Amino acid sequence: MLCAPAVRLVVRRMLLAVVLLFVVTALTFVLVSLTPGDAARQILGLNASPSDYVRFRHQLGLDRPIYEQYWNWFRHAVTGDLGTSLYGPDVTTSIASRLPVTLWLVFGALLVMLVAGVSIGVFSAVRGGLLGRAVDAFALAGFAIPSFWLGVMLIMFFAVQLRWFPATGYVQLEQSPRDWLLSLALPVTALSMGGVAAVAKQTREAMLDALGSECIRMAWANGISPSSIFFRHALKTASIRVVTVLGVQVIGLLGDAVVIESVFALPGVGSLAVTSSIRHDLPMVQGVVVYYTIIVVLINLIIDLAYTWLNPKVRVR
Repeated sequence: MLCAPAVRLVVRRMLLAVVLLFVVTALTFVLVSLTPGDAARQILGLNASPSDYVRFRHQLGLDRPIYEQYWNWFRHAVTGDLGTSLYGPDVTTSIASRLPVTLWLVFGALLVMLVAGVSIGVFSAVRGGLLGRAVDAFALAGFAIPSFWLGVMLIMFFAVQLRWFPATGYVQLEQSPRDWLLSLALPVTALSMGGVAAVAKQTREAMLDALGSECIRMAWANGISPSSIFFRHALKTASIRVVTVLGVQVIGLLGDAVVIESVFALPGVGSLAVTSSIRHDLPMVQGVVVYYTIIVVLINLIIDLAYTWLNPKVRVR
């Protein structure tokens, strides 16, 4: 059961989410509307007559002022109706059908980041020496290598040459769990590698700070076992910094997933956003923005709740 500070935190975050959704969707609407071209030209093609173009643009409502277009979209959105795409499909249905692909991709990358990054960071902090320098080099490489380039290299080596994994495409979990896992292996690896490096380095530094603290020295002096000192005391102290890094990395994963989905031809929300932007499909772009903003707000809320759980002294003002 949530305590009073946690309840107040959730309420504040929900109120902030409403304001954030309004600001983000308004800015997105204006920026997309100001880009050259429109959906009417995309649908009719370059050979359409000027009269047909003007008539069709009026039918889509694109000749109205931007603020009027946004208000029409907003008053339906607050009721949960994100409308229909300018190309026909329902926005909510289209995003809902693609959302599991993106969530599986991001969740898989987060799991790899958490397990591999924390394990490498803890092990290098405990062992030190050459392994610590290897983590620094790995972190530098992870920050420097773009995820899309790594994705292309993984396809060339593991899919084209060795034929261990499919190069592109996605298999539903219900169809074949094995093929589903294989279809996500390379995208998850490409998406998570930079995060693994960041988490490993931050975990190592946080563990070194914790191991050098006064309370840990007292624990050694009192004869507490090494495993208890490392995993029960030092890692718990270091976990606050690790959670912060994970939160930032997860939000970054949502942006990188757009690129990775395009590289591996995954039918996720990111690739839908790219296609909709190219086609000037404003309702679909707005729908994607709403979903992504809600996900980001939920991630930040989970991180704040994790802070209060890991350290009860933390008070969110």
